Amino acid sequence: MKLKDPDLILSYRFGVFFFEGGVQPNMVDIRFQKVSGLRADMTMGSITEGGENLYTHRIPKRADYGNLILERGIVIKSSVQTSFNDVFTFFKFSPASVLVTVYNDQNKPATGWLFHKAFPVKWSFGDLDANASSVIIETMELAYTMFQNVEV
Repeated sequence: MKLKDPDLILSYRFGVFFFEGGVQPNMVDIRFQKVSGLRADMTMGSITEGGENLYTHRIPKRADYGNLILERGIVIKSSVQTSFNDVFTFFKFSPASVLVTVYNDQNKPATGWLFHKAFPVKWSFGDLDANASSVIIETMELAYTMFQNVEV
């Protein structure tokens, strides 16, 4: 499908790359069904000026980030699952950089976001239902110190 505006990027072509200890995981760990939580907010403060009653000066204090939420069909033998298991079983944290890359219609990287010092904070699985034959969805949630938009 060709886009009428080549500057617009479709949201369904993306990859998620975990860089733990400088090593990229296997190809299973880059495929996710959904990525959400891509947001940054600026926390604001105010300064009142002596003698000025009409307004206060608004100043930026710091950036605040949401958690990165990744969803996929559950897989067997995944290095990312091993990292999550280490956190929730042994309380062993290994923060990693995570790169979310979006591809253009020629399957070339168009843009992306680099998440610094990401670590697991929530891990959940879809319901098991004997009356349905659907894929079990694994949801992985990561906190991180900051993210930045990267041109790839």
